[in-house]
Order: sequence, then structure tokens, then C-alpha cells
Amino acid sequence: MFKMATKDADLASLRIDRAFQRGNRPRKSPTKRKILIGSVVALVLAATIMFFKGLFDPAVEVQLATVALTSPSQTNAILTASGYVVARRKAAVASKGTGRLVLLNVEEGDQVKKGQIIARLEDADVVAARERARQSLLLAQADLYDAKTSYERLRILLKQGAIAQAEYDVAEARYKRVIASIDVARFALKEAEVAAENTRIIAPFDGTVLKKNADVGEIVAPLAGAASSKAAVVTIADMSSLEVDADVSEANITRVAPEQQCEITLDAYPQQRYPGYVTKIVPTADRTKATVLVKIKFKEYDQRVLPEMSAKISFLAIGYRAGSADHKLLLTVPEASVASRAGRAVVYQIRDNRAAEVPVSTGQKLGGLIEIKGGIKEGDKIIAKVDDRIEAGAKVAVKGS
Repeated sequence: MFKMATKDADLASLRIDRAFQRGNRPRKSPTKRKILIGSVVALVLAATIMFFKGLFDPAVEVQLATVALTSPSQTNAILTASGYVVARRKAAVASKGTGRLVLLNVEEGDQVKKGQIIARLEDADVVAARERARQSLLLAQADLYDAKTSYERLRILLKQGAIAQAEYDVAEARYKRVIASIDVARFALKEAEVAAENTRIIAPFDGTVLKKNADVGEIVAPLAGAASSKAAVVTIADMSSLEVDADVSEANITRVAPEQQCEITLDAYPQQRYPGYVTKIVPTADRTKATVLVKIKFKEYDQRVLPEMSAKISFLAIGYRAGSADHKLLLTVPEASVASRAGRAVVYQIRDNRAAEVPVSTGQKLGGLIEIKGGIKEGDKIIAKVDDRIEAGAKVAVKGS
């Protein structure tokens, strides 16, 4: 009985107070609810507007151009070719004798004068041979006095009939033999002197040492017959005789003529232009490359120009005479990239996918290019062709990107 009463009491305590549920539960504020609904509607509306704006306002496709330096004479170029700088006067200086190199007076880059001793071979043996030849000449010259005196005395005695003809003939033969021996001794001495001279390696002309081919202690031979011997000791070039050898296609050789004006650009210094002209069209073709060799001489150049440098040659229109100002580089852009807005010249760059207007000052026209004097710098990217759709803030996209 006690247990049943406890169970009924427990169940009664678990009942839900419906009155409290209906009358006392807190309710949300109508103002807050309206604000929440309004925010959601605003976000949806903004997203819808952005979607349709992008749908009905597509980006203008454009191409980019690079602001670059251009030579005015390039507008008169009718042909370009590649080549290399070479020295017209160049020599691999070697010795006519064979021996061990004991002295080397120069290094790469040194200036040498004509007749200057560049190197020397060991010469003890040839110096000794030269001294022996010199003494042989002195001995023959000493015999000459005795032979000549005897010959003159016997000639007088023969006229007087005091001696026989045979005795005179012997004296005459001895005299002529001594004269001949003197000539032999002179030539032997000359030969020995030349051999001694060949141990000295001398600069054949004024120039600059380009390469050192041998070192002290190595064997030098005229033809370098042995595997361990060297032929040339140094290679020198006359740096005042530099020119460019260019290969011109056979199909374009008719566009090249002697004395034709050219502009030379070295790969090492692409912003520097050197004036030149055609000096020779070699009268033969290279069948493997289908090209003809053309030689171009510099009108002027500086110490930065070195043999074997790669070069590009622009052949200017025949009859065109370039002035010094024509080789001065100008900052240029395509003429179509410059527009007039509110009475001023402008170009457009791309910033955050929008066209950004940049005022510029312009100069002379160079074919399809126009000079820019200020506002942008070399290497800048601009819209290559501007039309009425391109304005400040216009949405743009680069073609192919």
C-alpha cells in the first residue's frame, strides 16, 4: 500500500504545467524580425544586381603592348640579319723555330706594339752556333790578307818573268778560294742570326692579346707535330679593324648593296646602336645554309665592342643617309595605343581588371609608332589599341588570358 502511494506521487510531479507553457513563454520582438528579413532581402538583391551587371556588362577584350626604346632609323630598315664581330687583322703568333718556351711577356688583354718581343724560346744552342759562324768569318777574313798579298806579289813577278805561270795560278786560285770562303762564312753567320732571331716571338702589328695558347715550360714547334707541343703562342687582333660578318639569305641578297647604310646592335648591349655600312659582298654562297656572307664596317664604336660578339644588322633603305640623331633611342608605343581624352593624350594600363588612364606627352611619329616624352617608362604594359569602349574604369580582359 505504501509503495503504490509513492509511485502516484512521483508521476504527479512529472506533469507539464500547460498554463505556464501557453501564457508565460517569451516571444521574439517584431522589430528584430523585420530587420533580419530586410538584411536577407538586401543581400539577395545585391547579389542579383551584381549577377546581371556582369551578364549585361561584359569585359572588353584587349591586347597589351610594351613601352620600348626604338631607333628612328629602324623605320627605314628593309632587311635584318645576324652575324658576329670579327677583327679584319688577326694573327695566331708562333715561332719559326722549335724549342722550350722560357719567357712570356704578355697576358690576355695586354696591348702590344709592332716589333715588341712577346715571348722567347731557349736559345743556348743557336747562340753558340751564331758565335761559331762569326769566328769562322773572322778566320776567313784573316786568310784573305795573306792570300791577296801573295797573289799581288806573284802577279808582278810573273810580268817580270821571274816565276812560272803555274806558281802564279796557284796563288790566284788560293785568293779566289779565300774570297769564296768569306762569302760562305757570311751566309753561315746570317743563317745563325736568323735561327737566333726565330727564338724570339715578335708582334707583327699593333694589337691586343686575345688568347694565350702556351705557357712557360711548354715545347713550341712551328707545325706542332708532337701531341704535347704548341704551334701558336698567343693570338692577337688589331682592335681598330673590327667589322661584322653577317649571313644574308640568298633570297634577300638583292636588297643589299655596297656602301649601303646599316645599324648594328650587339646582343650584349641591346640599347646601343652603332652606325655602319656594307663594305663587301663575298662573291660566293654557302650551299649548306643558303646564305651569302656580307661584311659590314663600323663607322664608330667603343671599347665595349669585342671580337666574336653576336650582332644583329638592320640594312637601311638604299640611298638613305642616317644622321647621328637617327641612332639615338626614343621611347615609343604603338600609335593606336594613344587616345585623346578631354584635349590631352592618354594611354591605358590595366589595374584590377579595369582600364586606368595615364596622361602622356608625345613627340614625333616613327612609322606605326609614336614617341613618348613622359608619363610612362620603358617596359610598362599598356593597352595596344584604344577605341571608344576603352575609358577610365572600363572593365577589360586580356585576350588569351
